[in-house]
Amino acid sequence: MMGKKKKKDDEVRAKAADALDKTEDAIVLDENGDEAGTEPDPLEAAEAEIAELKDKLLRLHAEMENLRKRTQREVAEAHKFGVEKFATALLDVVDNLERALEAEEGNEAAVREGVQLTLNSWHEMMKNFEVERIDAVGKTFDPHLHEALTQMPSDEPEGTVIAQHVAGYTLHGRLIRPAKVLVSSGPAK
Repeated sequence: MMGKKKKKDDEVRAKAADALDKTEDAIVLDENGDEAGTEPDPLEAAEAEIAELKDKLLRLHAEMENLRKRTQREVAEAHKFGVEKFATALLDVVDNLERALEAEEGNEAAVREGVQLTLNSWHEMMKNFEVERIDAVGKTFDPHLHEALTQMPSDEPEGTVIAQHVAGYTLHGRLIRPAKVLVSSGPAK
């Protein structure tokens, strides 16, 4: 029995020594309440860094989502109000048309003058928005700019535009409507 008691005494002494060692390793605080003379726990430091990085990631994700939504709103508004300046410029053309209609009956010269002023303001406004008219008569047929309605014999060389039914237009150099034209098939045989 003595052997068992000795073992227990040895275990109790070992536990007491461990407790004493732990007490010596206990955190010592200085007068400010900060740890004094102890090394930071690397696990706690890593966990704190992970938490900080997660927070930054969440904030960045939220910021990107807000930016995406704001960009979508701005694009939608640009589509919705993109023609505002163009529409405002068209108001001058409408005003000229209304003035032409107000001309006295029998005064065709005033109506003609009003229509000419309207056409002039139309062309000026189109030029400001870089909408250019395609005048094709006398030029070689170009399928990228012209739509051939028919071919007919004429004194002009084959492939030359001899008449234009509807003018074509480009916007910033991009075709928005082809000129509808008649094309020469060469002299009649």
